[in-house]
Amino acid sequence: MNARPGSDTVSDRGDWPVYAGNASGDRYSELGQIDTRNVGKLEQVWRVDFGPGGLQTTPLVIGGVLYATTPGQKTVAMSPETGAKLWEYDPGSRSTQPIRGLAYWREGAEAHLFTSYGSYLVALSPETGQPIPTFGKDGRVDLRDELGCDPATMATFLTSPATVFKDLVIVGFRTSETAPAAPGSIRAYDARTGKLRWKFDVIPHPGEPGYDSWPTDAWKTAGGANNWAGMVVDERRGILFVPTGSAVNDFYGADRVGNNLYANSLIALDASNGRRLWHFQGVHHDLWDRDFPSPPVLLTVRRGGKPVDAVAQGSKQGMLFLFDRVTGKPLFPIEERPVPASDVPGEVASPTQPFALTPAPFARQHLTADMLTNRTPEARAAAEKAFATFNNKGPFTPLTVGKQTVVFPGFDGGAEWGGPAVDRRRGVIYINSNDVVWTGGLAETKPAPAAGNGAALYQEQCSACHGANRDGAPPEFPPLTNLSPRLDTAQIAAIIAGGKGRMPGFPQIPPADRAAIASYLAGGRAEASNGEQREAESAAPAVQRARYRFTGYRKFLDAQGYPAVAPPWGTLNAIDLNTGRYLWKIPLGEYPELSAKGMRDTGSENYGGPIVTAGGLVIIGATIYDRKLRAFDSRTGKLLWQTELPFAGVATPVTYMAGGRQFIVIATSGSRNPKGPQGSAYVAFALPTGR
Repeated sequence: MNARPGSDTVSDRGDWPVYAGNASGDRYSELGQIDTRNVGKLEQVWRVDFGPGGLQTTPLVIGGVLYATTPGQKTVAMSPETGAKLWEYDPGSRSTQPIRGLAYWREGAEAHLFTSYGSYLVALSPETGQPIPTFGKDGRVDLRDELGCDPATMATFLTSPATVFKDLVIVGFRTSETAPAAPGSIRAYDARTGKLRWKFDVIPHPGEPGYDSWPTDAWKTAGGANNWAGMVVDERRGILFVPTGSAVNDFYGADRVGNNLYANSLIALDASNGRRLWHFQGVHHDLWDRDFPSPPVLLTVRRGGKPVDAVAQGSKQGMLFLFDRVTGKPLFPIEERPVPASDVPGEVASPTQPFALTPAPFARQHLTADMLTNRTPEARAAAEKAFATFNNKGPFTPLTVGKQTVVFPGFDGGAEWGGPAVDRRRGVIYINSNDVVWTGGLAETKPAPAAGNGAALYQEQCSACHGANRDGAPPEFPPLTNLSPRLDTAQIAAIIAGGKGRMPGFPQIPPADRAAIASYLAGGRAEASNGEQREAESAAPAVQRARYRFTGYRKFLDAQGYPAVAPPWGTLNAIDLNTGRYLWKIPLGEYPELSAKGMRDTGSENYGGPIVTAGGLVIIGATIYDRKLRAFDSRTGKLLWQTELPFAGVATPVTYMAGGRQFIVIATSGSRNPKGPQGSAYVAFALPTGR
């Protein structure tokens, strides 16, 4: 009898058959050929380059084949020993949305490799890379269908891989951050045929629990509350654990007064039929884009001397929540605390928010004057001056009009999409965190721009991320001031429609308006012709424009571009979830130019997560600026080995056995640091032969 991919049996044999190592999502490997004694001898054994672009994929390794994706949304099969290409699937996609992983299903002799591109879930033959024609239509399912809205105007991108349970392939999706956005539905398809088997509406319909946490009939117009981070499943019990994101619009919610279930929630569903078992909402009526940013992880902890099967969920606000996975009962105290009210007309912020009391937050929570940078006297003075202007009342301070509000930790952390790892033998979780300050504000929305007016449309649709002056907030939000001649108008319009990197696509913007924005950004005319204007007006969806708009993501930086708060700016944390006690906490990452001046161990922003092995190692890349892959002693946090990668390892690595050797492979890319080397590559490490 063959073991199912995803079961511990397969993982222990030396494969990496599931995005997070196994169905439990613990990123734990039983392999121990590489251990604390010999890890310092690791050497690079192969590297495969795929050119410019972002690469965040955690590969799969199954039965002697490594499956991965490229920055251009191709899927490839490679030799895990040499990196030699076995086959390539090219869907002809122009989208550059990240694909962070793949999924694999097998029953007897029948096997499907599930990948994605654009709005499609695709089933490929693992042997040939060809689409399986009996799945969906010509091997694919359009994720825009069956959502109850116009597919032509909805962004649905499968950035995180599907979850496989028995003969079901279960998906969420990424969508737009502003209206109109697709409503966040969880859908299960037949793994053989692509037929929809069940759907759970995250925005409740009339008569469903949670319906009264929204305005009447909100399900007809509301969007978001989607699962973009991925899911995990308790295979033995058939429980699917689904973390969700915020409802749109992200920062002003006058049109969605109420707690907005099941946005910002961890939902336990019956994986066979989609029936809700329990839920926990981590943020009520979210006004800060505080999505649950990564899949939860299943583990077993000790309570009263007895084992308890649990589920742990990290959060952007730097809190870790732990529950009995069957009942949803918190295993550490969670307290509803009063939080500041909103002063924005029409807004009704929740009067309380949940705070995890144990473990203590893994990221700082409240910016105070003594936490400002001391890097130089000039940087300190500038930080103090800016700090005095901020709206800063502690965690969950709502954004206000005409003033910058502190969001700490920032919009990109504590936890991010890389997710944690767990030593399943000890109940210890390892979680990396961003620990820098961002700010944001609101402004009254101006009258709707005329269709085809590129400059005005840019301000309405794009300036929140890329800035009113197109100067962005690098590296997360690149400047758009010098796109020509590097990109022409058609290429820019395609990126607006399909998205790129962390930017979702905006198919809801009518084609003529996309062309007008693209022309404006390319330095051409900003106005559309009368014909284009009429086309845009007739194609534009009927969307109620919010009274207030977000003024943009702003990182709190000093004049030289470093965080304007004292380090650490990124950390790696080891927490014993039997007790809630921290075993160790260390800075993760450095800025090479600061290290050269003696300012070391600052930590830095980091994306991608760790793995942990039976060899006693925590292995992680993630850091943007120093481009390092590191191995730490899992018990002490001591750095045992590091190497510089060709590009930043902003992905979670994998480890596996091939040809009698244990390998570590990580995807690398330069897209998050425009000042660093540009390109992308998968890089493999192993001990020297004969060790």
